[in-house]
Parts: sequence; C-alpha cells; structure tokens
Amino acid sequence: MIHVCTTCGTSYERAAAPPVHCAICTDERQYVPRSGQKWTDREQIAARHSNHWRELLPGLMTIETTPRFAIGQRAFLLLTPAGNILWDCIANLDSATIRLITALGGLRAIAISHPHYYTTMQDWSAVFDAPIFVHAADREWVMRPCPRMQFWEGDTLDLLVDVQLHRLGGHFRGGTVLRWAGADDTLLVGDILQITPGGDAVSFMWSYPNMLPLPAATVDRIAARIRSIEFDRMYGAFADQDIEAGAKAMVLRSAVRYVSHLD
Repeated sequence: MIHVCTTCGTSYERAAAPPVHCAICTDERQYVPRSGQKWTDREQIAARHSNHWRELLPGLMTIETTPRFAIGQRAFLLLTPAGNILWDCIANLDSATIRLITALGGLRAIAISHPHYYTTMQDWSAVFDAPIFVHAADREWVMRPCPRMQFWEGDTLDLLVDVQLHRLGGHFRGGTVLRWAGADDTLLVGDILQITPGGDAVSFMWSYPNMLPLPAATVDRIAARIRSIEFDRMYGAFADQDIEAGAKAMVLRSAVRYVSHLD
C-alpha cells in the first residue's frame, strides 16, 4: 500500500505498514498534530474527496480538493501551445481529474515549488507519462522514487517556450516559482512568497505554521532575484491569493518592510 500523511499529503514508498513518522511533518517547517501522526491511502482520498476546477484566465486553471485535504493548497494547470504543465501538486488524483486532463491534452511536465506540495506527484507522473522537475537542493525530501524525476540545478530553468522556473530559496533551499510569459508575465509562487489576506503584500517565512521568520539577508537575496524577473500578475498556493496587477512592485515593497521590522 502507498501510505499518505493526512497532515501534509506526502506519499511514501509501498509498504505493509506506514512509517512511524512523516519526515516532512517532523521537520520544524511543518508540524505533527496534537492528536498524533495519521495515515490514509490514495483510494480512501479519492473515495472521500473530489477536485474542484476553476479557470483564472485563458490557459490557466486551478485544481482544489474538496473537502479540504492535508495542507489544502491548489494545483495549477497551464495550457500552452508547447504542452500542458502541472504546477504544484495535490494528493487527490481521481478518475474525473485524469479524464479532464487527458481531454485537455495531458501533461508535458510537472513542476513543484517545494516539498510541502510533493504529495502524490509520482502518481501524476506515471498516469500522464510526464517528467517531474524538482530543484536538486530539495532532493532529500522526496519520499518515493520516480523514474521520471529530474533534479535541476542553478537558479533558472527554461521549462518550455515562455515558461521558466526560478529558484528563490527561503522557505526551502530549492524554493521555486514559475514565470509564464504567455499570460502577460504571470508568476506562480506556491507559498515561497505568501500572499497576505489583504492581497496587498507578501511575507517570507521559514515556517508558516510555526511562525518562524527568515533572516533579513535571505529576504534581501530573494528580493534581488525578484528584480530580475518580469511579472505583473501573481497567484499563490491558496484560493483567492490572486494578484491581477502590480505584483512585482508589491513583492519588492514587502521585502523592504519585512527587513525593516527585523532590524
């Protein structure tokens, strides 16, 4: 059986019994609930949950699991002339999702921002015969091997025409965002940049649930990398984290404010 952590959604290698602990959740950037470590499997997830689809703009759709499962992030499906890309991942890969993505042309590639959203990426890769792009700095957090896994290095990777991956680091050493030039310079950020509830700022954290900040020097490095990326729209990991204009300036203002509070 493939065991899946109910707190973070990470899947582990096939075994008769689940691991004693989830390595992702025992790391200080995540948490083990007071009720203790709990596990489920892919079949139970599909039986109890379904995926909700929403079009943000032509060529960009979100996929969210309902009722909420684990961390509750949304995945993104980019529809490009060179092929479709799944950005970030969710644990629930049900038959309806497979049929819909297949009808839309399948997947050319899967790219993940950081380990909290790895979930069942190996299953998505197998079903759609798509390579997974994960930054090599986060290799240790992959809990299930996959023959299609590609660990990329450096700070930038051209994934497809008009689609690039950029390593910002911060939350994880390999923390990655995706720039899509085909949608008027859109940045998909997961929670490497966490869009705040007011929709007018972002935050930069080592751990969101445990409220541990990043050092000022790290935030300055992230801001320097952001300056080299052209984007105006930005979409985050969770529903309604949608910034339709002025996103780059907002991120740079937020970095200055963040560092000023640390100082």
